[in-house]
Amino acid sequence: MTDPSRRDDWQSWRNARTEAAGAPYGPLALTGTHWLDEPPAAPAALPGLPGRWSAGTGDAAGTVVVTAAAEDGLTADGVPVDGTVRLRPDTDPAPSTLTLGERRLVPIRREGVFAVRVYDPDSAARAAFAGIDAYEWSAAWALPAVFTPYGDDRIVAVPNADGRERGLALAGEVAFELGGETRTLKVSRTGTGLSTVLGDATSGRETFRFRFLTLPAPDADGRTELDLNRAHLPPCAFADHFICPFPPPGNVLPVAVEAGEKSVLRR
Repeated sequence: MTDPSRRDDWQSWRNARTEAAGAPYGPLALTGTHWLDEPPAAPAALPGLPGRWSAGTGDAAGTVVVTAAAEDGLTADGVPVDGTVRLRPDTDPAPSTLTLGERRLVPIRREGVFAVRVYDPDSAARAAFAGIDAYEWSAAWALPAVFTPYGDDRIVAVPNADGRERGLALAGEVAFELGGETRTLKVSRTGTGLSTVLGDATSGRETFRFRFLTLPAPDADGRTELDLNRAHLPPCAFADHFICPFPPPGNVLPVAVEAGEKSVLRR
């Protein structure tokens, strides 16, 4: 792909990122993540939501359970909730669809713990959104890289944006040349490709405190590309209620990566 076409492809990616961020139920619409006490905790009320909520037990294990009356206005998979309903979380192959007026409620499961996320298309953050600031594209930031797998994935505990530590599965490292030296980043598997969480000398200054990046699937010799033009903001840059992992040890580069997304622009 020639440089002009690569830049055009990057610009299309940029446009898609901005459109997705500002969508009615995109990351800017997230107004709350309400964690449920672990079983056998009794059903409880959640802030601003009708009904009583709990993590399912017994036959309902693996689901979020809500009990509400028809007049509460909850709808699950298109049917008004009038009684007790089991809701499949976002990790299920067929997650439940739950609405409350224009709001969308999403049951989630993270490391065995359940929560309910609330997306409101009328959120203040979405109303104030004015785009995503980014560096200009440059071919100099599209770097050849080589992936070396660990063999077995390693789980490393890293802080998350909500203040808790969680396990991050790491599949190996990618090596590349930057600033005249060989650098490495620890990476995870994402489908057939790779992903990484990284910081650099711009983090918390010119850019958000850390960024995400995906890489194409490596070939048989481990060759892939680290295109830092596509370093992008994590979901927690758009709303405080996401639980994004921070970079694992060794993933903060000592050089300024003046490429990729910088910050959310607000009116």
